[in-house]
Amino acid sequence: MADKVPFELVTPTRLLVSELVDMVVVPGGDGDFGVLPGHSPLLSTVRAGTVDLHDGGKITARFFVAGGFAEVTPERCTLLAEEAAPVAELTRADADQRLAAARKLGEAAKSDGEKQDAAAALAAAEAMLAAVQAHG
Repeated sequence: MADKVPFELVTPTRLLVSELVDMVVVPGGDGDFGVLPGHSPLLSTVRAGTVDLHDGGKITARFFVAGGFAEVTPERCTLLAEEAAPVAELTRADADQRLAAARKLGEAAKSDGEKQDAAAALAAAEAMLAAVQAHG
């Protein structure tokens, strides 16, 4: 069994990160989960939140994700994110603006589909704000 996990974080427009880490913590649809070398195969939805990369006994990088899917095999962890950014690049103003826009979207939502979209936008905005507050 290898002593590192190859991890890739991919958005629709680019490969955001590709590196070997000791552990990855992913905000899964059913709760956070950690991925260590040799992890059992797993497919999971990813909710809006923060992905933490661990190396040398500490968190070395944090990424905000707005949702997506994770594929884990004994050899690697790949996260396909709808949107992602290093937490260090986010600002409180960005998060506040996103939260205000999500609330407006919710107020204007009429159909069930619009309400679902607004709820997802609000969840992503709240997760971004939490990431900025906790890690910023």
